[in-house]
Amino acid sequence: MSSKRLDIGRQRRKVRVRKKVRGTDQRPRVCVFRSNKHIYAQVISDAQGKTLAAVSTLSEGLAAQIKDNNATDAAKQVGVALAKVCKEKNITSVVFDRNGFIYHGRVKAVADGAREGGLDF
Repeated sequence: MSSKRLDIGRQRRKVRVRKKVRGTDQRPRVCVFRSNKHIYAQVISDAQGKTLAAVSTLSEGLAAQIKDNNATDAAKQVGVALAKVCKEKNITSVVFDRNGFIYHGRVKAVADGAREGGLDF
């Protein structure tokens, strides 16, 4: 299969998920993007249309820390770091948007890390 065909499938799943998942000021949305090398997570308030927090494997403090880890462990550390940033901004409850990606592997690791860090979803 070509990569274009796979991207169409993810886009269809993304639309299906986003019909139901909305981020409010009380419960912002945690959106995850997974590339081949890195993973990105951001907390978005759809009511304001703003990104409240963002963490990735490229973030300054995190990149050096996860250099030798495998991808799943790095994703879990991204989730923990995201929870830490959210706690600093008094965000405790969120909704999870898997962004069309299947909920296993690195996407699940981000969610588990965020739960470990204290986010409620």
